[in-house]
Amino acid sequence: MEQFKAGQRWISESEPELGLGTLIESGHRCIKILFPAAAEYREYAIDNAPIKRVRFRAGDTIKTQDGMSLTVEAVCELGGLITYVSEGRELPEAQLSDTISFRRPEDRLLAGQIDEVADFELRRRTLQNQHLSRKSSIRGFVGGRIDLIPHQLYIAHEVSSRQAPRVLLSDEVGLGKTIEACVILHRLLLTGRAARIFVLVPESLVHQWFVEMLRRFNVWLNIFDEERCAAITVGQPDANPFLDDQLILASISFLANSPTRSAQALAAGWDMLVVDEAHHLQWTPGRVSPEYALIETLSKQAEGLLLLTATPEQLGQESHFARLRLLDPDRYDDFQRFRSESGKYQLIAPIAEKLHTGKPLNKEDEHVIQELFAQDEERAAATLSAVGSGDGAARERLLEDLLDLHGPGRVVFRNTRTAMSGFPRRKVQLIALRAREAHEQCLDRVSTEFALDAGDSSLEVKYELKSDPRIQWLVGLLEDLAPQKILLICRSKEKALSLVEALRLQINIKSSLFHEGLTLIERDRNAAYFAEEDGARLLICSEIGSEGRNFQFAHHLVLFDLPLNPELLEQRIGRLDRIGQTTDIQIHVAYLERSPQEVLSRWYHEGLNAFERSLEGANELFRQFGRQVHDLALEFPSADTREAATELATLLEETAKARRALVRQLEEGRDRLLEMNSFRPRTAQHLIEGIRCEDRKATLEEFMMDVFDHFGVHLEELAPRTYALNAEGIITDAFPSIPLEGIVATFDRKRALSREDVAFLTWDHPMVTGAMDLVLDSQTGNSTFAVLPDANDRALLIEALFVVEAVAEGRLHVDRFLPATPLRIIVNQKGEDVGSDYPERSFEKRLQKGSPYKLLDHPEMVQKVLPAMIRAAHKSAERKAKTVSYESLRAMNQLLEHEIHRLRMLQKLNDHVRPQEIALAENQQQKLAHAIQSAPVRLDSIRLIWKGPPGLLA
Repeated sequence: MEQFKAGQRWISESEPELGLGTLIESGHRCIKILFPAAAEYREYAIDNAPIKRVRFRAGDTIKTQDGMSLTVEAVCELGGLITYVSEGRELPEAQLSDTISFRRPEDRLLAGQIDEVADFELRRRTLQNQHLSRKSSIRGFVGGRIDLIPHQLYIAHEVSSRQAPRVLLSDEVGLGKTIEACVILHRLLLTGRAARIFVLVPESLVHQWFVEMLRRFNVWLNIFDEERCAAITVGQPDANPFLDDQLILASISFLANSPTRSAQALAAGWDMLVVDEAHHLQWTPGRVSPEYALIETLSKQAEGLLLLTATPEQLGQESHFARLRLLDPDRYDDFQRFRSESGKYQLIAPIAEKLHTGKPLNKEDEHVIQELFAQDEERAAATLSAVGSGDGAARERLLEDLLDLHGPGRVVFRNTRTAMSGFPRRKVQLIALRAREAHEQCLDRVSTEFALDAGDSSLEVKYELKSDPRIQWLVGLLEDLAPQKILLICRSKEKALSLVEALRLQINIKSSLFHEGLTLIERDRNAAYFAEEDGARLLICSEIGSEGRNFQFAHHLVLFDLPLNPELLEQRIGRLDRIGQTTDIQIHVAYLERSPQEVLSRWYHEGLNAFERSLEGANELFRQFGRQVHDLALEFPSADTREAATELATLLEETAKARRALVRQLEEGRDRLLEMNSFRPRTAQHLIEGIRCEDRKATLEEFMMDVFDHFGVHLEELAPRTYALNAEGIITDAFPSIPLEGIVATFDRKRALSREDVAFLTWDHPMVTGAMDLVLDSQTGNSTFAVLPDANDRALLIEALFVVEAVAEGRLHVDRFLPATPLRIIVNQKGEDVGSDYPERSFEKRLQKGSPYKLLDHPEMVQKVLPAMIRAAHKSAERKAKTVSYESLRAMNQLLEHEIHRLRMLQKLNDHVRPQEIALAENQQQKLAHAIQSAPVRLDSIRLIWKGPPGLLA
């Protein structure tokens, strides 16, 4: 067994892109290795570490830390450390270049270790596909199980393209803030620009976030609470539990109530902090809530920050300023200055609106524009002249320049339903019921049910629904709407189970159940059964169980009860009311006369109009009237009928009046500049076209069929582009994402959207990326032999696949410019590059299997001829690599210089461009240039080819 010593050089077999590592610590069970080129540490268990000791032999070429290349003449080892001798110079292994990466296919070839011909081709295709995938501009966007909604993709693209993004996502309810945030995180993770992510949300949204990231993006967020932290630190009281995982999800209240855990979270360090429902964080110049203080401390430490809020600025400039303080405390340090600045943007808004709608500009508008762009008068005059002459492109450019001037538009994104299209209409049917007999007893039960739902913990959780008039009404509705599908939502798991039992006694109907007590797999199966055309007609959901799910293929929603908070009501309706829904939504609400639910039903409908319209800022009205509604609902069944009716009418009238005032306030305060800046259709459309083009291609499906075949994955086609994958025959336990019981997978986005139990395979999916890594990290196909039949010619050829691979920090996202790039080289026995004589596609088809051992039995062949050919291939690859590196460097400099110039120009007009953002871009350009210029060329795989009569080698 290898003796571990500090200073030894090792390479990761699972992550060769990290470069050469240096062992810095060794214990009884673990070792710690630093990979300087990638600025990464790794800890490994000694008994199963996926690492390999770096040992060069005499004759090998090595590179030193200062870039010199040396030929090894002798190797000495003393005390577990190696010293290389070259030209009379001794080089300790610690002085080896950190960017060396290792693959030794030539050793296997010369030793006669030969793979199948098809394995080389699979390896070549894997290299090419990985190269194209990593370089793709839609990487991180194509893999989400999401509808391609333009405004969501625009925001995700804009934010994820920035250096250390710090932004506020404040789209109206139902427009998909959570999806936008998830796409941003997914892209940052895949491109390596963020590794440690901390998501903090209200307790009620923890499960929703977990499901969204897992089901839509195949990202597993580790849920942390006190119990988990305590379990991690058992026996290690000084350990920081937040260092145990990279991707962590927790409730804000958990951390805010624990100084110890919040200090540990702060010490753990984060690339990105995400905070949902940020409008609940309370701040005034004189008072700061514990939750706000917690987020403020964490946000100063984290490089990136995403805040999600549902409350628009019009409902409180002070609270809006508080959120902006978290994004950029240096810029937002004075509330009064912030208020005075807000007025100047109103000058730009009407001009931007005219440009947006195609209306002509007047002299006053032109004067304002010339003042705004006084630093570049000539350009402003030329642009105005072009706009005046009807140049549509100039009008678009001027609009974008004006939008860039809008300060908060750099950090705040807000889309509204008013500015969007594609939403369905919502229609409600309120049904007042009376019990056929014993109405008062039924009223008592329903009142107790309401108190229980409203949070009265003194009551026993018990629901008696068998004789409830709502059940008879529901049975009739199911019969009337047959065969249409119906989604029913109620407050709790216990009520959902009672509903199933009560319905079972009265109607025979295919139904499915969905609540938090089921496992994720069980929920997926039940949701899939509901989605099937001939599956369940009725899906009964609890409040929590339905979070994060999309049932928009259904158009009838039954609200068996109503939540007290209008935000929860909107979340329920949002299961069907989503952008892209093609059919009007029918909402069915039945309540018992004189019951608490009558108060709630009528308050929502007649007071808030919340069933038929999504009301932004409804939580403000809830704060104003919520306690009154709750108290009246509890008193309503036993109160004097006339007095109760009067009190309810007064409440409804006051609520409706307040709602009308709120709507006016929101409309008058709409920031059209912000809305226009939050969605630029051309950018979004270009991105969507790229994703749709990739969705249509068969390249991935064809490639994965060969991968499945190679690794022994049995498959059965269930529908077009959809397969059942069976793990029984898999030849390696390392094959990713296929459980023992198997899995159903599809390459079709539409099917994946309707079936959440079916894996959606794209170039971003962990099964695909993991399978490619499995091929390339193994020796599969890196040493092969083939025969090229030719009766008239005899030749010995080497076909070699080299890879130009930059070693850099993940956050630099060097793959945009120089992903691992395969180079195909073919040399003959004279060392000449003859690749152009053998076009790839036709060449591959002509090759046959054969045995190389007659050739390899000749010592001169192994010791002189083949090594010389391999060296010639290396030289040819290095010449081509210089061209690849040059083109990559040119593309990088062109893009980064343009971005830096744009940021500097923008900073002159808009002080919301942070100096750190420009400094980061400049630093990134320098580091990228170094990584690209020093990118090594490595031999990935080699194929020895005999050209001639096949029988000669028999």
